[in-house]
Amino acid sequence: MNTRAKQTCAVIGAGPAGLASAIRMANKGYQVTVFEANAHAGGKLSQSETNGYRFDMGPSVFTMPSFVDELYRISGKNPRDYYDYQPLDPVYRYFYEDGTHIVAYKSPERFAEEVATKTTENKDKILAYLQDVAYKYNLTADIFLHNSLHKVKNYLTKRVARGLWNFGKLEAFRTMDTANKHHFKDPRVVQLFNRYATYNGSNPYEAPATLNVIPHLEINLGAYLPHGGMYSITKGLVRLAEDLGVEFRFETKVEEIVLQQGRATGIRAKGETEAFDCVISNMDVYNTYKHLLPKAKKPQRTLSQPKSSSAIIFYWGIKHSFEQLGLHNIFFSDNYPAEFDHIFHKKQLYNDPTIYLNITSKYAKEDAPEGCENWFTMINAPHNDGQDNWDEMIAQTRENLIAKLSRHLKTDIRPLIECELIWEPRKIEALTSSAFGAIYGNSSNNKFAAFLRHANFSSSIKNLYFCGGSVHPGPSIPLCMLSAKITTDLIAPAVAAKG
Repeated sequence: MNTRAKQTCAVIGAGPAGLASAIRMANKGYQVTVFEANAHAGGKLSQSETNGYRFDMGPSVFTMPSFVDELYRISGKNPRDYYDYQPLDPVYRYFYEDGTHIVAYKSPERFAEEVATKTTENKDKILAYLQDVAYKYNLTADIFLHNSLHKVKNYLTKRVARGLWNFGKLEAFRTMDTANKHHFKDPRVVQLFNRYATYNGSNPYEAPATLNVIPHLEINLGAYLPHGGMYSITKGLVRLAEDLGVEFRFETKVEEIVLQQGRATGIRAKGETEAFDCVISNMDVYNTYKHLLPKAKKPQRTLSQPKSSSAIIFYWGIKHSFEQLGLHNIFFSDNYPAEFDHIFHKKQLYNDPTIYLNITSKYAKEDAPEGCENWFTMINAPHNDGQDNWDEMIAQTRENLIAKLSRHLKTDIRPLIECELIWEPRKIEALTSSAFGAIYGNSSNNKFAAFLRHANFSSSIKNLYFCGGSVHPGPSIPLCMLSAKITTDLIAPAVAAKG
């Protein structure tokens, strides 16, 4: 009697897209093994605990949870048995140097009213803008997000044809800033919407106005906080994968993707080679080629695209509670163009950076000791481009942040900092394999950037696929979920084993 073992799939990296790919491949009938260099899953979507404080280390804004829930539903599971979340209201609090304080409420109507009250803009103009970005999102989603841009057949549907026919309405040939200045006259409102360029590590003064669809996901559709913090997304997906029979090998760094006659036939880890029917890399695509495919021909045009920004994050345990702060807080720079010029052109840190402050203990009291707060204090930074003054820049930035937050909060926060962890570009690259510490892969500072991201498959190596924020359709938890779907949809279901 002839027997054929179950078809196998190796997933390199246990980031969100890697976990989603593993779950989808298990549902397609494959025996899946996930190789992760770290001792834990999650990639950037990880956590750290110290001195009674818990910190989400990476992504901190959760939108479009249905993309995560879908993984449970296709697996025949109830998502709420694995993780849960709650809607946020308000979503953000914005602080400006002139004393303006805007609260971004969940309702677009109430948000528009708040902006109109605090600025010189008209409420109806704000609502019209939000309706416009919703229309543009619905027009572009099928083209840029839900399908591979690298398969001709995907351009032959009516919805995609409609989107391409209306391409001129997407404002792809002017920048986010130019488009926002066309819609609004108040510089505070322009700055508020320009900041969404940072969601994929780009520069609003260069990135195409197509990216102005991003606020639709957060303002029109809403933002959420998972119970137990963002890391509960990772924990839930790992548990689901294990329930589906996925095997995890932690602290197992893949050394090479094995190729034979133009095919990926397995991986080499810890000096041993293991055969697989297909390989999916969730590792940054630049480092996948550099470290795991040293002999393969590299797509130089794609890999040489300008990299996104990075970040410097100070995780501070604060021995105080500030009522004026919420879960998500933004303290704007007084000179946004100068800040982005430093990040993308001078490759240095600006002395008055915009600060993003995330405090999950506002909702999850267990994330900090009683009467205290866990501060995820982040600024956008250049990626690691060989700067020789990182230590000096980080030390000076720490002083600048303390001074700025102390001024806004009218309290000296320096003596309130009980403990501190720091993430910066060099450490981000070392711990997450993000090339040059660029959190979002390539930048989108080009009107054709969406088409220049690496495909979800190799055009020259059979059975080799890619997922995650460094490939199509891009970074963020929702897009990583879509990346995994696009990638695994390219792979045929496993053929049932025969006896």
